[in-house]
Amino acid sequence: QVQLVESGGGLVQAGGSLRLSCAASGRRFSSYAMGWFRQPPGKEREFVAAVSWSGGSTYYNDSVKGRFTISRDNAKNTMYLQMNSLNPEETAVYYCAAGGGTYYYVESYDYWGRGTQVTVSS
Repeated sequence: QVQLVESGGGLVQAGGSLRLSCAASGRRFSSYAMGWFRQPPGKEREFVAAVSWSGGSTYYNDSVKGRFTISRDNAKNTMYLQMNSLNPEETAVYYCAAGGGTYYYVESYDYWGRGTQVTVSS
């Protein structure tokens, strides 16, 4: 069992940056691939980025490549998402998730946090 808690969301102007964190409890954090998803208002949840259990492999939605960076620190049971050059269309609730399988499928993840709101003003 893994419990996930996101933090670091907030209000930022277009072009600004935020760093999200996902703190995990449970002894098997390092055995899970981890991902970030987001759900804009009135839309479906979408894949943002994922990182392998070791942190050695990362994957990104094409729309965030070059602007977002995912990382993890297994010693601290924490995952991060550095988001730069944010635009208003990226306003959403951002969720972290733990699991395995095809990294961009919501269904591949077994555990989810409650989300953190990111609002990008124009």
